[in-house]
Amino acid sequence: MLKTLPATSHHLAVCEANFIRLKRLLNNFLSDEIFYESINPNQSSFKINFLVLNKTKHTIILEAKQSGFKKNIHSNFILRIQISLDAKLAEVLSYQGEKPLPFFMNQSKRQSFDEKLQQNKFLTEWLESIFVSGISGKEQISSLLNNV
Repeated sequence: MLKTLPATSHHLAVCEANFIRLKRLLNNFLSDEIFYESINPNQSSFKINFLVLNKTKHTIILEAKQSGFKKNIHSNFILRIQISLDAKLAEVLSYQGEKPLPFFMNQSKRQSFDEKLQQNKFLTEWLESIFVSGISGKEQISSLLNNV
């Protein structure tokens, strides 16, 4: 039992940090759909879209998409995220449509034993990169274009 506690507490810390980042990015979860465009140092950009698929009193199922303008397959992805509002946790449900297998099922040859942790760490790193590189909302982009 003691061997599982640190992994569980680490997983909860990752999910809690993801919740805080998403809450800040998604304006306290008030909108059902939010569009951003990333601002990258190499003058490329990505379209970032957050869409609420299901919303109840205690949970939100969210789809997060990133797509590049040049159809670069390495930068395009879709994440499904479950946000627990009462527990203040955000956990990845699926990445590219593939769900991690529960620990009690036989391990798949396609997935590693820590697939769930990897998907949640990917969400953490992606959200951090959005804050570091910078984003611009659709309204800000259109107002900048109108002022030119």
